[in-house]
Amino acid sequence: MRKLALLLSLILGVTSAYAGTNINGNVESRCTVNTDTAGYYGNPNAYTLTTLPASAGQVPIIRIDTSLATAYKAQISYPTSFSSSPSLGDTVVWTGAVGVDQTSSSDMSGYQAASTTANGGAMRIYPLSIAGATWFSVASVATYGGGQQKAFPGGSYTAVVVAECIAQ
Repeated sequence: MRKLALLLSLILGVTSAYAGTNINGNVESRCTVNTDTAGYYGNPNAYTLTTLPASAGQVPIIRIDTSLATAYKAQISYPTSFSSSPSLGDTVVWTGAVGVDQTSSSDMSGYQAASTTANGGAMRIYPLSIAGATWFSVASVATYGGGQQKAFPGGSYTAVVVAECIAQ
């Protein structure tokens, strides 16, 4: 009986304890994306919308600031579709270009040469190897009707430049 009582007290006396403690934190990006110049389309003929100034358009300028060298890369894409437009029953052919427009340091002069492309050339990727500001221009041309050049329907057209900092 004593052995049974001793065994029972050992079993009941052995308990486990568990405590869960959260560790929280916030990380603020050391890379920001800003629109310095809003873009808009000019309409030099019935079948073309373009951001080129010679055709009454405005090329958007995106500024990316980073305070930490080699921690981020910039990914910038010219539009390949309208985010809003009148109903379009035919093909829109998109072309464009992303380029370094200006930098805060001459050490960044190699950014364009060091960049790569993705998504059929619509996206350009820049390693941000030096802390500072870089301004990027994003040209866009939309041609309606493919090779048949049809007139765009009247209305308002919006397309979006996607620019982001990606932590490496």
